[in-house]
Amino acid sequence: MVHEYNKSPINIRKGKVFLDGIEVMDSVTCTINFTPDTWAGRQLGEQTESRRWLGYAITGSITRRRSTNWLKEKIMEYIRTKRTPELTIQGYMDDDNSDFFQAHGTDLITCVGCVLTGDLPLTRLDSNGQIVDDVINFGAKDIV
Repeated sequence: MVHEYNKSPINIRKGKVFLDGIEVMDSVTCTINFTPDTWAGRQLGEQTESRRWLGYAITGSITRRRSTNWLKEKIMEYIRTKRTPELTIQGYMDDDNSDFFQAHGTDLITCVGCVLTGDLPLTRLDSNGQIVDDVINFGAKDIV
């Protein structure tokens, strides 16, 4: 008989990030958020509000150690064509030693229609710095 005394939560170091099907080997962190657009209101005589979801936003960020110039290429492509680049971004958690994996398997989220948002770093220099970590934000059209 096997006894299990310890819980085994997901080790968030185990995972991968893909941009348009290509693994981001220099990925440090990835966060993908679902934020509901929530209505809240009450009727006469109610002490608390009722709530419902009216829509949603999908946003995220990837922190990466710069090892390729793909971001600069995407920016130059936009400048040249004036067409907004859309990406497919996937986050993949695969800690096979976790309780989550044992119950549900690999956790994969695929965001489609992703558009980069905010400041996109072209260069970064710092006399006191050590390495370049870029934070790249995005908004997605949907998840599939």
